[in-house]
Formats: sequence, C-alpha cells, structure tokens
Amino acid sequence: MEENRTRTRIFVILICAVLGILTLRLGKIQILDTSTYTGESRNNAIRERRILPARGAFYDRNGVLMVDNELAYTVLVTPRYFDEANISFLATLLNLPDSLVANRYQEARNWNSFRPSWIERGVSFDVLSRVMENHHLLPGVSYEVDQKRLYMTSARAAHALGFIRQISRSDLKTRRAEGYRPGDLIGQTGLERNYERRIRGSLGSEFNLVNSRGQVIESYLNEAEDIAPISGFNLELTLDSEVQALAESLFVNKRGAVVALEPSTGEIITFLSAPDYDLETFTRAVSPEAWRFLRESEEKPLFNRASMSMLPPGSTFKPFIALLALESGVITPSSTVTCPGYHPIGQGRIFKCMHVHGTIAVQQAIRESCNTFFFEMMRRIDVNTFSRFANRFGFGERSEVDIGEQDAGLIPDSAYFNRVNPGGWTVGTPMNLGIGQGDMGVTPLQLARYIAALGNGGVLPTPHLLRRAYHPDTGEIVYPDIPEPVNLDLNPRFMEIVRNALREVVEETSPWLQIPNVSSAGKTGTVQNSRGDDDAVYVLFAPFDNPRIAIAVMVENAGFGSMSAGPIASFLAEKYLTGTISPTRNWLFQQVLDTASGPLPSGDETSTRDASP
Repeated sequence: MEENRTRTRIFVILICAVLGILTLRLGKIQILDTSTYTGESRNNAIRERRILPARGAFYDRNGVLMVDNELAYTVLVTPRYFDEANISFLATLLNLPDSLVANRYQEARNWNSFRPSWIERGVSFDVLSRVMENHHLLPGVSYEVDQKRLYMTSARAAHALGFIRQISRSDLKTRRAEGYRPGDLIGQTGLERNYERRIRGSLGSEFNLVNSRGQVIESYLNEAEDIAPISGFNLELTLDSEVQALAESLFVNKRGAVVALEPSTGEIITFLSAPDYDLETFTRAVSPEAWRFLRESEEKPLFNRASMSMLPPGSTFKPFIALLALESGVITPSSTVTCPGYHPIGQGRIFKCMHVHGTIAVQQAIRESCNTFFFEMMRRIDVNTFSRFANRFGFGERSEVDIGEQDAGLIPDSAYFNRVNPGGWTVGTPMNLGIGQGDMGVTPLQLARYIAALGNGGVLPTPHLLRRAYHPDTGEIVYPDIPEPVNLDLNPRFMEIVRNALREVVEETSPWLQIPNVSSAGKTGTVQNSRGDDDAVYVLFAPFDNPRIAIAVMVENAGFGSMSAGPIASFLAEKYLTGTISPTRNWLFQQVLDTASGPLPSGDETSTRDASP
C-alpha cells in the first residue's frame, strides 16, 4: 500500500514538472520571444507584392514626348506553392512551349522558392484573364502590373536613348540590394542605362493575407501597411526629335554617324549611328533569331558608330593641322609652300596631291584642300607636339559625355611609332597625319566637338544629352554634373584665318552646300580605307558669326564627302535653324536619298588604322 502511494507521488511530481516546464516554455514564447515568432507567423500568413513605379519619361529639347510607358502584365510563380504537374497547363494558357515554362520555373526555384518570379512578361490582358480565370487550379501563380516602353515620335534615336531588357546575372549580383529580381527590366544601353537609378523610381509594396496554398484572401490591415511606389524622374533631353528624324531618313541604306552639337553648351542636338535598330523590338520577348541578327549582322546595328567608330578624319583635319602649324610657330599666316602636285618623301617616292596648286599660303591651302601643304606641315612638326595638341582638342581621349559607349580613338606619338615600327621610322612616317590619314582614328563625336570649338572661337564644350531631370510629382529638379567648357587659349588671329578659310570652302568650292539665307563654314573629307569605296566626311558650323549648331557627318563607303556627307550636314543645319528645307534644293535632297554605302567585304572591321593616300 505504502509502495503504491510512493509511486503515485512520483507520478504526480513528474506530471507537475512537465506541466511546469511547458508553462515556462509557453511563457518564454509569449513574452520573451514574441517578436521572433510573431514575425515568422506573419511571414507565413502575409505575402508582400511589389508595386512597380512608373519609369521616367523622356522629352526632347522642345518638350516633345519621345518615350513614355504603357501598361503590361507579368505572370509570376511562387515555387513553394506551385505544383510542377501544372506546368503544361500553364504553358497552354500562356501559349508557350512546356520546356520554356519548365526552364523558367526551375530558375525561379533556384532563385528563391518563397518569392514570386516571372514566367512570362508583356502578356496581353486577354491572356492574363485566361490565366486568372483558372487561378483556383493554379496555386502559386500570380501577376504583376508591369509596364513597357512606348516610343512616341518618328525619331528612333536608338543609340542615344538605349533600351531596357531583363536584368543580367552580373547586374543582379551587384544590384540585388536595390530590389531587383530575376526577370526585372533594367537599362542596358544609352540613357536608359546611364540614368537607371534616377528614372527607375522606388518600388512600392502591397501586403495581403494568403491561405496555405499561397492564394490571396484579403488585404492586410486594410492596406494600412502598404507602401505606394514613387515614380522615376522624367528626363528633359538636348535632342531635337525632328532633326533626329530627318537625319535618320537621310541615312537609309547608309552606314555611318551624325553628331550635332550646340557649340556654346555642348548640348547634343542629333546623335545617330546607322544602321540602327527598332527600340520596339525590346518591348517584348526578343526571339533568339532576332537577337542573333542584331549581334552578328555584318552591318553591326548595335555598334555605336557615333561614339565608337574610329576612322581617319581625312581633310576635315587640315584646319587642325593649320592651327597647330601657326600656334607652334612652324609657319606664319603669310608663309607659303610650293605645290607641284606631289610631295617627295625620299628615295624617289612621293605623296600625291589632287591638283597642282603652285605657291600657296595657309588660308588658301585649307580652302583648296592642298595635300602637299599639309604633308609639309607634318614634315616640320614633331609628332609629339602633334599628339599633345590633338589631346587638347579631345582627340585620343574619352569625353565625359553621358553615354558610356565611347572609344578614345588613336592619336600617335613617337612611342607609338617606335612600338609599331621596331625596325625604325623616318620623317615621312607621320606625314600622312597632315591630311588626316594613316595611323590615326577619331570618332564622329570627337569631330563634332572639334568643329564646335572652331566655330565658337576656341572653347571646347563637353557633349551631353541631358538638360535636366525633374520629378513629375514633387517638382524636384536635378541638373547633370557637366564639366565646364575648356578654353583652348588659341591665338584669335589664327582662329580667324582658319574660320574664314572654312567659310570660303562652302562659298567658293562647294556652293551647293550653302544653307539658303544662312552663312556657314565647313570642310569636306574623302577618306581612303581598306574596306572598299572611300568614306565621306564633313564638318560644319552655322551661322558663321554666332554658331548655333556644329555637325560632324561620316558616311562609310559613300565616295566624296562634298556629295554625300556634306549635303546631309547642310540639310540638318537648315532644318534646325529655319525649321524647314528649301524646295530649291530638292534635287540635292533626292540625290542624298539615292546615295547608299558601298557593300562590305567579308571580314570587315568597322575601325581602320591603315588607310593611306
């Protein structure tokens, strides 16, 4: 009997001990660990859905809307709640191959099983409706109100504006903390990429109660904790959409580039690389075939010729050589050179000139484009002096333009020639530089900056595409940090000689390039290359006395600069300055439309360094 009582007491004590431990544990959970377990419970019952902000719109310099947004829909899947057996059914609803949906589902699982990831973006409302009608059969499937770019003008400006595309793995690694997820859109090129953080805006959040299958039941706390998205900044650009559209129409069937600047500020009025591509291509899923064409076509539509095509400038560089010769004291304004139609380079070899100019001074040499005169200048000028002076004008260097795609070009010095000519080189080696040929390369962007400096009297502007960014809701305005123009400190007398010569080029040697009722100045160039027909180059500024536009045009394999590149620049300047094209020049306009770049040889390289006269 006593033994039974002892056993009972032990049993009661054990029961009380267990209950006491459980009570203490419950108290710890309820009091000490309440924040931890409340959070876990909240996460299991509540789901956050991102609300994407409106991406900033783009306007041109005249307030014309160039790039906007329109609604689109993205179908999402949360792998934790999705049944793989439904992959085929979902694929049928989306009109997609089963394999594609399966691959994207697997990528979503690898990323995060508990977070929604995209399965298909840019779906129509009809397709979305079909999916949501079967929502009860597809646990884990949801959607996101997305957006896609809407292009509002006839100007494509593809290499300036850039495109947005699904974020790459490398970008995702560096920007995950900013709220990016697989499948998110991000600026890939041009202004879309350079100002991504400014125009993307801030994500919003919507919190909903969900059931055990991950399906939304109702909003959480009547939306009290929801966070509204903040739209991105709109961009006011320096581009003129009408002049840009005209440039694009004049470059049909041509390869090359145009850059037009406002000479006093460096604002980019036109920025064209041809051939280009349709930005609409990237508002939907890009097929492998389309992407392969863009990347592998011998015409290189993705290549930004305006700021990366490194080609010799030809005779458009002669004004530069003239300034260099004058500034370095190699010649005076009255110094002369005799042109017999060639320049000897030793051992019975010669460099040819296009004409016999006789005795000629610097201003006439620019006007008549005398090769012999400028060969002689580079015979007298040290190549390192040439290199330093070119660097002052921005050649051989990247400018701080708000487009990341740039080539610094090639401006040789003695170290360069020592490296490429280990057997030694002579005074004749750099003479080709005098006529803008040989071992050198510049970009159209650099040429535009150079002619702008000649036009404004010797101040080198910083090219840029953004005037300001402003927020449509708050009114906040942000101006780009643009380096001040650089005063090149050139002798005004020498500058005037060069500028007058450039005016004479238009008025006396190429009168068809004159803009009706507007004085202008320019220089043509015809550049030999290893790719086929000559390249055509032209630089221009107008009006002469107070320039408002400076233009550089390069047309690959199109022949004489005065007949192809020159008219394009002239028409663009006329359109910008007067708002129209005079019908008296319809014959020239038609001639430009009929001109096409010559065919490319197989294995072409866009940049060339080995052209010679």
